[in-house]
Amino acid sequence: MFQKVLASFGSGGARLDARLTDRAVQPGRPLRGEVLLLGGEVDQEINALGIRLIARVELSSDGGEPEIGDLAFGDQHLAGNEVIRPGQQVRLPFEIALPWETPISSVYGKPLTGIAVGVQTDLDLAGAVSDPRDVDAASIEPLPAQKRVLDAMSRIGFTFSGAALEKGRIHGVTQQLPFFQEIRFSPSPRFAPVFDSVALTFLSNPTETTVVLEVVKRVRVRKTGGFGGRGQEFLGSFKVDHANLERVPWEKQLEGWLHEVAKARGIFD
Repeated sequence: MFQKVLASFGSGGARLDARLTDRAVQPGRPLRGEVLLLGGEVDQEINALGIRLIARVELSSDGGEPEIGDLAFGDQHLAGNEVIRPGQQVRLPFEIALPWETPISSVYGKPLTGIAVGVQTDLDLAGAVSDPRDVDAASIEPLPAQKRVLDAMSRIGFTFSGAALEKGRIHGVTQQLPFFQEIRFSPSPRFAPVFDSVALTFLSNPTETTVVLEVVKRVRVRKTGGFGGRGQEFLGSFKVDHANLERVPWEKQLEGWLHEVAKARGIFD
């Protein structure tokens, strides 16, 4: 009986060991892994064992430090209504489909600063005060269309400055998840006097990717005739057809759009 009491508090109880077998995967593809369930010192009833996709998201900011939390965006049930015996080992392979809007967490194998995406494994044990939990980070590489646009930004002189996930929806575009990703860039020398920053958001489906660009323009200071401070944000978007990806000169497309944003405000001729 004393061992059962200890197990209910986690001492000598069942344990989890989950791992991902895919080193890297793209949005829209299955993410594979395996859960090893290890029995403790007493019989324990499993109410449920499952996995869920989670992402670290800025929930709100209100002008100050953003509130950060984990949001789930997919789940899968693995087991339940079973008994794990003392010392028993159960291996449960899994495969969970990644939504097409799954955030990118690495590019060319390098982690994307500011982004945390992973798989959380939860074990619900009957009568347990605290349930075992395991979290594994996932390496989500960009789709070919996303990678091509990111490469184009780099080639026209924009440099990566950070990334974040924000809770909410972007007006005027189709969006499936309750949050979106911003990949932020510092402007090239040509646009530095005009733009404070440029951010990309990718909203993909099986056939195309919508690219949303957010441009933060510097404010004109009347006394000096120059620019300074944080200005108004402008949004624009275009679609990338996955089947015709290489038929478009994306460097020219991006630079032309950014030029038009500046020109429309009377900055460039």
